[in-house]
Amino acid sequence: MQDKWWKNTVVYQIYPKSFQDTDGDGIGDLKGIIQRLNYIQSLGVNMIWLNPIFVSPQVDNGYDVANYYAIDDHFGTMADIEKLIDEAHKRGIKVMLDFVLNHTSDQHPWFQEALKGPENIYRDYYIWHDPIEQRSVPNNWGSFFGGSVWEKETNGSSFYFHLFAKEMPDLNWENPEVRLAMADCAEFWLDKGIDALRLDAFIHVDKENGFPDVDTASKDEIVLAENYYANLPTVIDYMKEFSQRIRKNHPDVFLVGEAASASLELAKKYTDPTDEVCDSVITFRYFPEIEESKDERLPLSMQHGKLDLKKFKQTMSEWQRGLAAIGGPVLYWNNHDMARAVSRFGEVEQYRDNSSKMLATLMYLQKGIPFLLNGEEIGMKNLEIKSIEQFSLPGADLFYQQALDLGYPKEFALEQLNARSKDVSRGVMQWDDSNYAGFSTHRPWSGVNHEEKYTVMDQESDPNSILHYYRAVLKLKQKAVFIEGEFKLVETNLEMYCYERIWKSSKAIVCCNMSENEQTITIDELTVQPYTVALSNEGNTLQESQLKLSPYGAVVILIDL
Repeated sequence: MQDKWWKNTVVYQIYPKSFQDTDGDGIGDLKGIIQRLNYIQSLGVNMIWLNPIFVSPQVDNGYDVANYYAIDDHFGTMADIEKLIDEAHKRGIKVMLDFVLNHTSDQHPWFQEALKGPENIYRDYYIWHDPIEQRSVPNNWGSFFGGSVWEKETNGSSFYFHLFAKEMPDLNWENPEVRLAMADCAEFWLDKGIDALRLDAFIHVDKENGFPDVDTASKDEIVLAENYYANLPTVIDYMKEFSQRIRKNHPDVFLVGEAASASLELAKKYTDPTDEVCDSVITFRYFPEIEESKDERLPLSMQHGKLDLKKFKQTMSEWQRGLAAIGGPVLYWNNHDMARAVSRFGEVEQYRDNSSKMLATLMYLQKGIPFLLNGEEIGMKNLEIKSIEQFSLPGADLFYQQALDLGYPKEFALEQLNARSKDVSRGVMQWDDSNYAGFSTHRPWSGVNHEEKYTVMDQESDPNSILHYYRAVLKLKQKAVFIEGEFKLVETNLEMYCYERIWKSSKAIVCCNMSENEQTITIDELTVQPYTVALSNEGNTLQESQLKLSPYGAVVILIDL
């Protein structure tokens, strides 16, 4: 771990479409990111992660790639990305691109060639199945975007496989030509100076041989079949080959795998240094919810549920211990696929500032690599979406109709979708209080929340703002105790999250209140050891060994051992 440059990395995720528009079309662009690099540098981050910027029909906001070697016109030109890489590097900021491994767009030249028939040399770049008598589709596997994973080709009788939208056919990783082609695409960008890749949906690149039906469902019932197309053993072989191939010329590349459903044990396998498959992985398993309050007749994932604090503590502690040897896990609260942190885990009406600050303190001072979503540092809340027509989330229409059919008012259905949809995380960056929040001179593609106080301009001038607090957290994060230190969860009541970080002669105690109730904790060693309060949000008090935390209070104490 000592020789890895990324052990002290802090990643700032930029959703390019929503960050900064410079040409007045309502869509963010690369020149906008270049324009804001000084601001990004001021946060204390040292890497930016860009969501997909390649040529794409935008069926899935760029995750349907039609050309891996070209920048989409919406975002700019090759010259723009080259300048962005250069200007970022001048500021000590590394650049990570989102790299889609599992599938392409149906507009990709490979797939367009594959559609010409079974004899075409690109046919085997994708996964095909002949029709089966008396069945409408080859098996009962369900797509993540709804419906079957199989779609019949327009000018033929065969079916092609798609885990996501039908416009996003899966690549056939059994074909060595595909594996070589994807490594070539990655090397093209690494040669341009890219420092890191986020490997999107890499856990799906292998599928169960023979495509057996899910036997717990009828053949006519389409169901999700993760056991057959997620985390299969050969994934490691494919990714190891990919990694080793690109590391020959780029040994220092940082590879972060998106492993949404990965357990801790799988994460250990994917990040085992002897295999060099990934350096770190992103799992979606950190945030268990209290499911009892949800209506079982509706999809649970589309209903708002409170964080199960007991299970959350257990989960985070397990991941901290389990991945300590590789520098800890990825640390995050939100990203482009989930609701914003303060809306989901904090409190936006009365304690928005304190809860935003508390969440940053709790998560990012643990062992591991922080991943922030742009706007999180100013406490941006979920985008307010007022009609079902404005949701692009797959399944939103069905959830809405099911809720109405069960007798729920439309307000309930919209409230749930506003709490859980990935659409609500994609509102444009709030720079100032002008018409479109300083994002553009044109109506934004996704919508904008107009809010006083929660803009970069307002918070720059307020020393007690969320923005200044985030800078303080990220500055602390660069201390050795928060990079190298051992993690130990402190036993407290349910609503508090307290932990220690210990490294050589330094110790840090981080105490966070995850509730609206005041909390008190006794820290006996403060009576005998010299200490400093390194960070505190509003309303907390410390007298001798008694620490009183305000609603959503957070305090960081440094002790000399």
